[in-house]
Amino acid sequence: MAEGDSKTSPAKGPRFGEGFLTDIWYFAALSSDLKPGKLQRFEILGEPILIGRGRKGQAYAVRDICPHRAAPLSAGKLTAEADGRESVECPYHGWRFGLDGACTAIPSLVADQAMDVSKIKVRRFPVRESQGLVFIWMSADPRFDGEPDIDPPVFPGVVGGKPKLVDRMEFDAHIDHAVVGLMDPAHGPYVHQQWWWRSAKSQHEKSKPFEPREAGFAMVRHEPSKNSRAYAILGGQPLTEITFRIPGLRWEHVTVGKRQVLSLTCLTPLNASRTKITQIVWSDHPAFWFLQPLIAAGARAFLRQDGDMVNLQNEGLRYDPSLLWIDDADRQAKWYQQLKREWAQSRREGRAFVNPVEPARLRWRS
Repeated sequence: MAEGDSKTSPAKGPRFGEGFLTDIWYFAALSSDLKPGKLQRFEILGEPILIGRGRKGQAYAVRDICPHRAAPLSAGKLTAEADGRESVECPYHGWRFGLDGACTAIPSLVADQAMDVSKIKVRRFPVRESQGLVFIWMSADPRFDGEPDIDPPVFPGVVGGKPKLVDRMEFDAHIDHAVVGLMDPAHGPYVHQQWWWRSAKSQHEKSKPFEPREAGFAMVRHEPSKNSRAYAILGGQPLTEITFRIPGLRWEHVTVGKRQVLSLTCLTPLNASRTKITQIVWSDHPAFWFLQPLIAAGARAFLRQDGDMVNLQNEGLRYDPSLLWIDDADRQAKWYQQLKREWAQSRREGRAFVNPVEPARLRWRS
C-alpha cells in the first residue's frame, strides 16, 4: 500500500519536512570538543547558541546574541568576577553575563545611574554531559529556566572512552529528510555500491523483527544479512541490533563474543534546511587496532554518498511534491512521523509519552 503526504492540520502538527521537536534533548558536541575558557558558536533549530566550558569544568549554553546591540557573545571572552564566578564579556561594549545568562555588569553605567542589571538576561539552554557526549535541551518555551524533566539517552556498550572514529558532515536537508534517509533500508544497493559492501545485483528478501523502545524503536538483535560483507572483518558470529530514538539518534550495537562495536549517528538540525550529521564509533574489537584507517575511510565514503543523494533529492523537493510511503520498506519512516506527533502532543497536554510503535516483522528487498 502506498501513501502520499498531505498538508496536515494544526491539530496533527506540521507537515513532514517542516518544524522541529521541542522539549527534548539534542546532541550538541563531544565533551572533548569543549575546551575550558573557549567560546564556541553553534546554530541549533535556527537559534544562535554559545556553548562553552568554564575554567572550572562546567559546560553551559546561552543565546549567542547580546541584548544590547546584538553582537555575538561568542566573539567575546570568558572573565572572572570579583566573587569568583565566571561570566562572558561581550566584545562590543563589555556587557557581562553569567553562565546562567543573567547580566552581571554594564561597564558604561556611572555610579548614580540606578539600574538593576540582574533583570537583564539572555536565554539559558540546559546542558547535560553523559558518556562523553554533550546534550542540549531545546524547550518550547524560550523563557524556560528550570531543569528538564527527562534525562538524556544512555547508549549500550563501550561508550564513554575515546572513540575509534568521529566524522562530521552537514546535509542540505531538513532533519526529517535526513532521518528518513538514515533509516531507509532499501537504498543501500543503489547508493552504496562498494565491492567490500554490496552491489545492486546482491539483493534478496529481508525479514526483520522490530519492537518499541524508549522514544523510538529497534530492529532486534539478529545476525547481519549475508550480503553485508563489511561485517566479515569482525570475524566470529556477529550479532547486531539497530535502534532509533527521536529526535534523531540511531545506533548500531554489534557484539562478537565479548567484543563490541557501537556506531552512533546523531542528527542535529542547524536550521530548516541544514542538518549536521555526527558519526561516532567506539569499539574494543581488535579489528580497529589494525584496520581503523580502512574502516574510517569506508564510513566517510558512506556518509558522503548519502550527502550526494540528499543534494540530488533536493532537485525534486524544491518543486514541493507529495511523497509516497510504502509498506514495509517505509514503515520506519511512518513510525518516525507517528513518534514526532505523539511527542509533541504529549508535551502540549502535559502527560506521559505513549509510544505508538507496536511490535512487527517487516519485509523488503535490498
